[in-house]
Amino acid sequence: MKYFNKYALCACFCAGAMTLLSSCEDFLDRQEDEQMTFEKIWHNRNDVKRYWLNAMSFLPNDGNNVGEDPYIGSADECIIAWDRAYRKINYGTWNASNIPYDRFGNMYRGIRECNIFMQNVYHCDDPLITKDQLDEWYWQARFARAYYYFLLMENYGPVFLMGDEITDATLSTEALYRPRNTWEQCVNYVISELTTCANSNSIQTQSALKETTTKWGLATKGVCHAVMSRLLLYSARDLFNGNATYRNMKNPVTPDFPDSISGVNLFPTTYDANKWLLAAKEAKAVMDDGSYQLYRAGNNNPYEDYYGVTNKDWNSELIWTDRYNSRQSWGQSCMPTIAGSAYGAIAPTQKLVDAFAMNNGVYPIVGYEKDGTPQVDKASGYNRDTELKLTEWDYPRKGWTKQSTTEKVTAPNMYKDREPRFYITVFFSGIKWYHGSASTMISFAKNGNANKTHDYSKSGYLVNRFYDHMLNAAASDGWGHITYPLFRLGETYLNFIESVLECKKRGVAMPGDYEKLAMDVWADLRDRAGMKPITDIYPNASTEELIELCRRERQVELTFEGLRYFDTRTWKIAEQTDNGPVYGMDVNVTTKDPQTTPEAFWKRTIIEKRVFKSNHYLYPFSQRELDRNKLLTQNYGW
Repeated sequence: MKYFNKYALCACFCAGAMTLLSSCEDFLDRQEDEQMTFEKIWHNRNDVKRYWLNAMSFLPNDGNNVGEDPYIGSADECIIAWDRAYRKINYGTWNASNIPYDRFGNMYRGIRECNIFMQNVYHCDDPLITKDQLDEWYWQARFARAYYYFLLMENYGPVFLMGDEITDATLSTEALYRPRNTWEQCVNYVISELTTCANSNSIQTQSALKETTTKWGLATKGVCHAVMSRLLLYSARDLFNGNATYRNMKNPVTPDFPDSISGVNLFPTTYDANKWLLAAKEAKAVMDDGSYQLYRAGNNNPYEDYYGVTNKDWNSELIWTDRYNSRQSWGQSCMPTIAGSAYGAIAPTQKLVDAFAMNNGVYPIVGYEKDGTPQVDKASGYNRDTELKLTEWDYPRKGWTKQSTTEKVTAPNMYKDREPRFYITVFFSGIKWYHGSASTMISFAKNGNANKTHDYSKSGYLVNRFYDHMLNAAASDGWGHITYPLFRLGETYLNFIESVLECKKRGVAMPGDYEKLAMDVWADLRDRAGMKPITDIYPNASTEELIELCRRERQVELTFEGLRYFDTRTWKIAEQTDNGPVYGMDVNVTTKDPQTTPEAFWKRTIIEKRVFKSNHYLYPFSQRELDRNKLLTQNYGW
């Protein structure tokens, strides 16, 4: 779990740390210009702590800036009304001179600050500081350095490995030229660093920190293994495993660098199925940590259980979170504009709506015709011909609102009899929005109470799961708080399941209990969501079909947690999933009554057309970097 910020820490950190941070920026602004000041830093425990917090401050705070990064705004599960830079990605209008959300320079600044800190922290001779405290700061900074590399790699592929080097900014441009390291070198480095961190006595398990709330948010052994699990999963997938598109990308030949870098292929040229076993073993290491369990409220209510994953702070499923944040960013972005401070603009696409299973566990929509008409699995009970017919049925609201029963609604059959995760995730027009003890009937039709300004749902849906429906933010209850999941056990289960199935498909020998364990944890995940095991629902599914079902499970379970963006890319399917028309309901149909949704609204409608080309799987390096580093090989197609 993480909470670091350059200017503030999470509420559970001590008040004294808050005071220290207040002057951190001015202090650091002068540290490299005044050599004596820099030297004095390391003799005072408070100054050392400031520098440590600065080194950690480059950790992104995506969970508190929802709608302001591409990982939600450019994923195929989401469409946002705001005109932000992610639209350049969605419309294919970005290039090396116009890169939205370019983290390259910021991550390397973080790496440099970690290197400076790690090389100087043990110079501290303040009699009030302990060796244990210095050790803790050192190893947390070392973890952060490895994590910064991971964040670079998932966007850019192979990057530059600096090791312990602190770049001398006074060197000439030519002296700073360097080629990229290979993908395998980058993976091996990050895995080696995180393994070393996990084995350190200064990095503890989450269980060991259970009673030490002031340390909640520090990297733990489980966090180290969770990052490695995701990295090794990505490395095993098609984008980074013998991808033919990248096969001929090489570094330039240069005598100033060793043969391991000069002139070599940047990406693996052949497929290595054994990478799936490495990914499976690392996911198993997280599961074996013993600190984490799937969140359940204990009331045998799958709605409450799934809702609690993102609404119960510091719950047992969370491995690492994006700080202890105010829920205001998520709440304002997802609440219909029935309150003056609500923006109501972050919306699921029709594709995500269609992705959820029925309450019998069968996925109803299995594909689409060229005109967007859904292809339906008849075993699901879903009727394509009557999907938009309005009927009366029971809407579940117990466990995640203050209401204790179901409510009769008149709504399309499309939303009837779906699995519990659907109702927790997707809010649709023509039903009530629950806020505390109050509720308001919502219409996303034009001139409806949730479609009066530029802040409205473009698809006719809103994200339901990140608003605290127990509070009335429209009144005086406020927005509450969130420990937004960066890594959680549910994802680790899915990492393990996918890796085991891929091993089986490709004939990779595994420990004897892996396949049974994979099916057991999958059954546990679905049981939490109120459904039977996948092998009960699809008893005759082949291994290949189970892999596709695992991908669907991942799409549904991890909605709006920032992972779908990378999943479609690392699976190398984004040219199909993220390209072409995006569908929703017809929000341009006008209503006369602000709380009424006209029948004409219920129509699958193209609301946006996206462009995803073969070069869009990885970020380009900026033209600025290319101009000042002549040994930098640009990513494919840019």
